[in-house]
Amino acid sequence: MQPSLLPFAFALCAGAATAAESVYPSRPIRIIVAAAPGGGTDFVSRLVGQKLAEALGQQVLVENRAGAGSTIGYEYGVKSAPDGYTLTMVTGSYSINPSLYAIKFDPLNDFTPVIWVARGPYVIVVHPSLPVRNTRELIALAKARPGMIIYGSSGQGAIVHLTTELFIYMAGVKMTHVPYKGGGPAMTDLLAGHIQLVFATAPVGLPQAKAGRLRALAVTTSTRVAAEPGIPTVAESGVPGYEVTNWHGLIGPKGLPRPVVERLNGEMAKILKLKDMEERFQSDGLSPVGGTPEQLFEQIRKEIGQWRQVVVRAGIQIN
Repeated sequence: MQPSLLPFAFALCAGAATAAESVYPSRPIRIIVAAAPGGGTDFVSRLVGQKLAEALGQQVLVENRAGAGSTIGYEYGVKSAPDGYTLTMVTGSYSINPSLYAIKFDPLNDFTPVIWVARGPYVIVVHPSLPVRNTRELIALAKARPGMIIYGSSGQGAIVHLTTELFIYMAGVKMTHVPYKGGGPAMTDLLAGHIQLVFATAPVGLPQAKAGRLRALAVTTSTRVAAEPGIPTVAESGVPGYEVTNWHGLIGPKGLPRPVVERLNGEMAKILKLKDMEERFQSDGLSPVGGTPEQLFEQIRKEIGQWRQVVVRAGIQIN
């Protein structure tokens, strides 16, 4: 067995596995969301939770536990009983937090992956007053005026902050960061022209670009967005190899019985293929993913290393 796949070595006796498979689920299931109600993660969790309840014949409740950069909710989720009744919806912040916070759990060995739920891009949007119409022109201007372009984020150490810092590093440019207390205030100042650039989530940035209030330069995923094929990727626009995904994944605590994982993964895979689910995800700028637990684990493992390098290079600290 490869070391990287140790989290999948479910240490169970045959009798316990059979019992778990035969009775699960026999009571309501909770999905922990490490963010406040009303955000993207809350939207995804409630959407899939409703469908999962129908498939399993049990209530699925979403429980919001926000705070400390999502670490409160994540710690609660991974330290819950490994019985399949407490699951956690994680995002890219799960991969970032080990580099910024003194978390009280092992981010790679203290959880059981279930399924990769959804993914989507961030979109580079700029104020129309900035004299650039594509990413190459943005890079050229940033090199000609080091530090003069001001970008906003949803906070120091937030995934949007690190997404921009990765771009800055790979493009070899300098820009000035202004952290806000959330993505909304950053977008408000961008629309007002107080800052020049934001790496926005698709459902926030694209409508403003369509309305002509902002200009969309590129998406951060490795492929273009089907709904907006005219917007190129960052990688094809002068920064080869650049890729950041806005993603959501469902996990459980360490030691979650394999029959439970297989049941949840199988039901979720069916749910994510439903046409109405795809349409609902697209309304939030996301696409359903699915796949194996191993694919979600590899996404998290890869991103933990990627973001650690960004944090070190950019000298990012949480005070």
